[in-house]
Amino acid sequence: MKDLFDLALLQNTIRTATPLILAALGGLLTMHAGILNIGMEGMILIGAFFGVLGSYFFASSFMGVVLAIISGIVIGALFGFFVIELKSDEFIIGIAINIFAGGLTVFLLRSIFGVKGAFSSPDIKPLPDLHLPFLDKIEVLDKIFNNHSILVYVSWILVLLIYILLYKTPYGYWIRGVGEHEEAIETAGINPKRIKYISSILGGVFCGIAGAHLSLGYLTLFTENMSAGKGFISLAAIIFGGSNPIKVYGASLLFGFFDALGIRMQSLGIASQFTQMIPYVATVLVLFMVAQKKLMKRKGN
Repeated sequence: MKDLFDLALLQNTIRTATPLILAALGGLLTMHAGILNIGMEGMILIGAFFGVLGSYFFASSFMGVVLAIISGIVIGALFGFFVIELKSDEFIIGIAINIFAGGLTVFLLRSIFGVKGAFSSPDIKPLPDLHLPFLDKIEVLDKIFNNHSILVYVSWILVLLIYILLYKTPYGYWIRGVGEHEEAIETAGINPKRIKYISSILGGVFCGIAGAHLSLGYLTLFTENMSAGKGFISLAAIIFGGSNPIKVYGASLLFGFFDALGIRMQSLGIASQFTQMIPYVATVLVLFMVAQKKLMKRKGN
């Protein structure tokens, strides 16, 4: 058990939870605006590819993140156009984006890099790790919270900023108002379409950053379908956290823990077929608990 549960597991939990946190923050913005973004999986995958593309060709992890953000803006705007302007079913468009992302990244991987399956190179510049000197004197905190990718710490700041945005600013009230009662917001002179577009684009941006962390912060390569269900797990974190940024952060850490646990068990010789299903089983169980809780509340009323 000591080999399984240690400080390194908690450190890996923070690392594996970061793309979930970032994507979930984007997804909860669109959800508050009344749009369910099923396409986060594809947005993360596209962000991961363009993160590697920018890092490789510009020899800069910063440019990798920039390209990932740009890809998120484009896909977020495309998602918003179909859902908001064309009134398409958001579920169908989300699934279409996921399928499109899988095909697009495979095509670009083979067209640009001439490889199948995965691309890695010493020319891909990883995101820098951030060292916090004030943690050096506290061994436990140093091992858990120090020397992570810079996007890990950025994600913590973003959780607080999104919370303030949603609950302490007029714009946050507008976003939530559009999702709860669009007609009332329109009567107040606010354009609901603009709010939804901005939320959709921001959702794409956050997913793009999540993808960049996945390919440049967690790993330093791109593999086909490397998002591996993280978009759907992020959606589960949003539902479990009730679309509250702080609670969603906690839910993402929980799912990140199960992901890290599966990786650790695999390193100890346990069959990968079993360990790889752990985060997904945990996701299903959590969603079942949420559904049961809602059912009990309805019966109580």
